[in-house]
Amino acid sequence: MAISPPFPPRPPHPGGAPEDGVLRRAHRWQRWVSPRGGGGPRTWGKLRYAALITLLALSGLVILALVREQTGTEGFLVGLGLAVLPVPLLVAAFRWLDRVEPGPWQNLLFAFAWGACAAALIAIIANSFATRWIATATADPSGADTLGATVIAPIVEESAKAAAVLLVFLFRRRHFTGIVDGVVIAGLTATGFAFTENILYLGTAFGTDRLTGDTGVASVTAATFFVRVVMSPFAHPLFTVLTGIGFGFAAFSGDRRQLRRVLLPLGGLLLAMGMHALWNGSSSFGEFGFFAVYVAFMVPAFGLLTWLAVWTRQRELRAVREELPAYAAAGWLAPAEPFALGSMRARRLAREYAGLHLGKPAAREVARYEAYATALAFLRYRSRRGQADADFLVRERELLDELWRRKDLARPALDHAARVTAPPVRVTAPPWPVYGVYGYGQGPAAHGQGHSAGFGHPAGPMYGSPAGPMYGYGYGGPAAHGPGPGHGPAYGPRSHR
Repeated sequence: MAISPPFPPRPPHPGGAPEDGVLRRAHRWQRWVSPRGGGGPRTWGKLRYAALITLLALSGLVILALVREQTGTEGFLVGLGLAVLPVPLLVAAFRWLDRVEPGPWQNLLFAFAWGACAAALIAIIANSFATRWIATATADPSGADTLGATVIAPIVEESAKAAAVLLVFLFRRRHFTGIVDGVVIAGLTATGFAFTENILYLGTAFGTDRLTGDTGVASVTAATFFVRVVMSPFAHPLFTVLTGIGFGFAAFSGDRRQLRRVLLPLGGLLLAMGMHALWNGSSSFGEFGFFAVYVAFMVPAFGLLTWLAVWTRQRELRAVREELPAYAAAGWLAPAEPFALGSMRARRLAREYAGLHLGKPAAREVARYEAYATALAFLRYRSRRGQADADFLVRERELLDELWRRKDLARPALDHAARVTAPPVRVTAPPWPVYGVYGYGQGPAAHGQGHSAGFGHPAGPMYGSPAGPMYGYGYGGPAAHGPGPGHGPAYGPRSHR
């Protein structure tokens, strides 16, 4: 296990590359971990992705045929139109949560597709087979349906959804580093699963209404829509997120704690199954059993997990602000970058600034710079806690090299964002008279036309009341905090660089 040094080595000369030995190790590591490497691993990577895409495509075609067979073409279209309504909101929520260190879009697309196609197909086949077998063995179809809904379905469905989280955890380990990653992958998998399941339930309800002639609010379709889409669109994501949190803790545990890496995901999966069983069995708890479970368990659990996810997101931003100053001290980053990279508003402003002045490709490069810097901060955070993987040094230098190649493009944008978002800093006026201040008249120093006594930039204007303390806006730099000839940059909206 590699532990990061107190301060990383200083960067090479501008435009320089990592040392040959480090670069060779990084390339060798990339060949075996990344599908874009050379030789045999690249071929196996392509075959693996081709097999996965084929599996998902076949699962999608089969699930499409099964759902359409049960609902009919008209019911399928109605179910599809209603089931798609909560999907953008759920996807947007998980994408927002993932903004600190955005995962590759391929991982997110895979998670949703697995839930909508593969997991849904496994659930339909396994649930139907198990329910029929229990009904035949016990000669009690009603009891078989209840047992299937409260026992069989939670086990089968949560296991099928957890398989997507497990695959990302095993084969895309570089992008699975903590709780937020587990929550996002699990949530998108469950969102896809709920989407397909809602098509089936709403389409079947529409077919029932066509037979009975019910319409409007009194119809089965309206009741199903209200329960599944309005009241509980978060139900499946809530269950599976428990599994994702277990995998997130396991990812945070490090490679040497093998028992914890097994028990934590398993515990999360069992909790997901238990909550799913409670939700499915609520209808058998009496006339108001469903509402009792909804109010007493589902809503508090949803609120608690939402708080945990947001708190974890804020903790990630704090880790960025605390870990990156070491790289700024070593010269890899500019002094203002840790502050800007630890603020979502500043990061957004940096992308917008680059896009406005240099175009969309520049904005994308700044976004990549932000992602690499965040990954670097998390890597160092885990290393300081003794949880780094064996390839820490290679991965650290790889990320630093990516940042160094983009610094000329990203630093001006991040510097601008830091100046705009920096909090106000109280600057105390000196006790001695300063020309242009305290009523001593207006001179060139008061207008930035000569040498100033030192509140901000040495050749810039001074702002503040002439008879009281002055307030500057800046991030770092002695000039932003007191008298002097302006030793260092003032990253405030009023500084002139």
